[in-house]
Amino acid sequence: MRTTTVDVIQIPTKGPGDVSGLINLIEAGKIVPASILAILGKTEGNGGVNDFTREYAVSALSFALAPYVGLSPHDVEQKIAFVMSGGTEGVLSPHITVFARTVIEGRSATGIAGKRLSIGIAQTRDFLPEELGRCAQIDETARAVHVAMADAGIEDPQDVHFVQIKCPLLTSDRIEAAHARGQKVVTTSAYGSMGYSRGASALGVASALGEIDCDIRDEHILKNWELFSSVASTSSGIELIHNVVIVLGNSNRSASPFIIGHGVMRDSIDSVAVIEALKSVGLGFGEIFDSAAQSRLVNIFAKAEASPDGSVRGFRHTMLDDSDIGATRHARAAVGGLIGGLAGTGAVYVSGGAEHQGPPGGGPVAVISRQ
Repeated sequence: MRTTTVDVIQIPTKGPGDVSGLINLIEAGKIVPASILAILGKTEGNGGVNDFTREYAVSALSFALAPYVGLSPHDVEQKIAFVMSGGTEGVLSPHITVFARTVIEGRSATGIAGKRLSIGIAQTRDFLPEELGRCAQIDETARAVHVAMADAGIEDPQDVHFVQIKCPLLTSDRIEAAHARGQKVVTTSAYGSMGYSRGASALGVASALGEIDCDIRDEHILKNWELFSSVASTSSGIELIHNVVIVLGNSNRSASPFIIGHGVMRDSIDSVAVIEALKSVGLGFGEIFDSAAQSRLVNIFAKAEASPDGSVRGFRHTMLDDSDIGATRHARAAVGGLIGGLAGTGAVYVSGGAEHQGPPGGGPVAVISRQ
């Protein structure tokens, strides 16, 4: 049985194109470039359709890593799963999180107690514009999740604690291409398509993990909010036309010094869910501010969303009606502040737009810690 070890390193960035921290660690021998499997990042863009900081960051990382792995920048993007999430409102701090996986040939996880952090990646095929936000995207995502689980050595869906997906959106060119072929897209709004793509991708995760026991139809997407995944985190961007899938969980095939756990926030002020997620990886709330506990915390990953019914625990919110600041930006700032306060750091990964990712107005929250 193949045994792997997974390392996780969080690196602050000075801008979307800043690769100096990563390169310094490579040059110091602390990261083996060939072992890098995935990189998740938060950039200081707006997180919208025209947020090109995501593509810029991926390009900068690909070009920087290319000479170290002997590949072209394009091939680096095929080998490593890059997911950049725009938007560092409030106290959120730009950073990247590097996941490196090494196979330990011919050895078992001797001396390792319990299941440890494991990671697997996969990609869907490219989507046609008319497939985004519809069942085709759900079905292809579900298949990719199963592939990524196998890649991670995870058999039990209960051991999956976070599934990060980067998914495409509709642009005017993509919409026109579909119309030229006589096809109808789910929406003609590029911004609106982000939610449809995120939602369909999340339902693909729910389908793959058995979180939903009914047949999902096109009309369920962004309509039936009772259907959701408790571990899906999906982020849409202009820089791709397929889904990139990263499965994070715990496996007895891993000898990693890290573990991952998760909770589900029922709304944007659900501090209890964050505390429970911290406790699930051995970080008690009372001790999180201790320096030793702080050194064990690697990162927190969460989804944020303005509650679609316009209220939080019976009190009206105005996030959906603000013409100056988008609702996803409000939500990221609110949830980022809550989690940052509980964790003692703003360097956390909070992504906006939680359609079918947790209950309406809430979202998954996952924590990785060193044991």
